[in-house]
Amino acid sequence: MGNALFIVWRESAEAMLVVGILYAWLRKRPDAAVGMRYLWGGVAAGAALAVTLALVMLGIASALSGDGLEYFQLAMMLIASALIVQMVFWMRKHGRTFKKDLEADMARNARAANWWGLLVVVALAVGRESAETVVFLYGLGADSGGITNLPIVLVLGVGAAFATFWALQQGSRILSWRMFFRVSEVLLLLLAGALLVSGIEKLIALDVLPALVDPLWNTSAVLDDSGRIGGLISSFTGYRARPALLPLLALVAYWTLLWFFLWRSPGRVVVKPATVAPSAIEPLPRAERH
Repeated sequence: MGNALFIVWRESAEAMLVVGILYAWLRKRPDAAVGMRYLWGGVAAGAALAVTLALVMLGIASALSGDGLEYFQLAMMLIASALIVQMVFWMRKHGRTFKKDLEADMARNARAANWWGLLVVVALAVGRESAETVVFLYGLGADSGGITNLPIVLVLGVGAAFATFWALQQGSRILSWRMFFRVSEVLLLLLAGALLVSGIEKLIALDVLPALVDPLWNTSAVLDDSGRIGGLISSFTGYRARPALLPLLALVAYWTLLWFFLWRSPGRVVVKPATVAPSAIEPLPRAERH
């Protein structure tokens, strides 16, 4: 439950950042009332895309059984792991121009009085975050045999994201968007590694890959991964009290490659939505407003 709550919190906060940037840009325009309707329409459309994806995934899962279902769940676990890593690197690469790119897309559509195009921009931006959440949650559910109290997790996660967004908007030197993304990036990468380990273990259970040595050691007396604390650490880091050699080698390779590419990747700066300045764009002619 803890890792699912983290995913909902983090992705919801990032979606709120996107909406906040666009809201701050629109509210300074003379045609803000029109733009706001399309902004919230885009948010609703993005959420609908995520719901559609969730229904499709559940429909596929319900149509499968036996090994077919096992392989589908395995695929979703590995896809979720890869998407988490891709998302972290994407934000590190584009974070410096994230606000500028969003505003540029909005500006192009506003100049052409293309409010539906603006809605699509918002829907894709919000839908990306929401769809990632769906994939991540399904991957986590496949790993742990389902997410207990999912409605409560969703409510608590979104509520915590709203509280975090509000706190970040206050401009605290201790809690900033930079700190939020740095800390959450580390937790996300830990979670991706844990999903990778679970995927390798499932491949071993399906006799697709050999365990090599199983178990390599036993630290259950120190920290049992079936206990409450050990289970939480296990779900976030891939820790195993009785690890097989192959998943351990995969985890070492994962962190080695991450360290190499993170060391080569540039840092990232995220601008708070409250400080977003309006772009110097002329208002739409009255006859062109819809």
